[in-house]
Amino acid sequence: MNALSSFLPEGLSIFAALILVVASFFTSALTAAVGVGGGLLMLALMSYILPIYALIPVHGLVQLGSNVGRSYVQWLYISWPVVRIFLLGSLFGVLAGAMFVVQLPENLLRGLLGLFILIVVWIKFPKLASPGSLMIASGGLVTTFVTMFAGATGPLVAVFLNRVFTEHKQMVATHGMTMSVQHALKVAAFTFAGFAFMEWMPLVMIIIASGYAGTRAGSRLLEQLPEAKLKLFFKGVMTLVALDMLRSLFVYSILTFG
Repeated sequence: MNALSSFLPEGLSIFAALILVVASFFTSALTAAVGVGGGLLMLALMSYILPIYALIPVHGLVQLGSNVGRSYVQWLYISWPVVRIFLLGSLFGVLAGAMFVVQLPENLLRGLLGLFILIVVWIKFPKLASPGSLMIASGGLVTTFVTMFAGATGPLVAVFLNRVFTEHKQMVATHGMTMSVQHALKVAAFTFAGFAFMEWMPLVMIIIASGYAGTRAGSRLLEQLPEAKLKLFFKGVMTLVALDMLRSLFVYSILTFG
């Protein structure tokens, strides 16, 4: 047991690490089938387990591995012209985000993440006309900027891609590649800022391997399940998690403003 603990970051228990590994399987399976949602659920779970300073960068590294795995499994359906345009906008987004990243108080960040989750889960985003290159690049810029603070912007990216593709498999596959681009840029930015990823690497590699297994299972099996029921279940779970996280914002307001 002590030997296993030596591979974990300081302060993280084996039980907590096991929860993250198992959760990675199921959240990756959810994303592989539905297209979005797994990253947001993983972020919410990690917020209860990881120290707040590590939440966004470690989540980004885990999601990079998960989305690369999804892209590999669904490689034939990726639209590379859309990925290239998205990458162009994302480069500007990560540069802008890196300039404004600050260390927010833990209760404030957790509360803001809860608010972000509620918005993404329940607000119906306006329908877009079929996006052209400028709108796709703008989507890359805006969502990559936001991911430096909020973490899981997959549902926002899906707003754009749902209007580009009519085939579900092509949307899911291209979404996986665009998110791979976004998380890779985020990891690079946090590395440049000095975050110690190597401390987390053994655990992250196991989480990524579990996520890859979940991606393969989701790609083969979960598409057979009713998508509407999956989405309803996801909304219910995420709402409960977000409301609990919003308690932190209330605590922060009381402590700050009396």
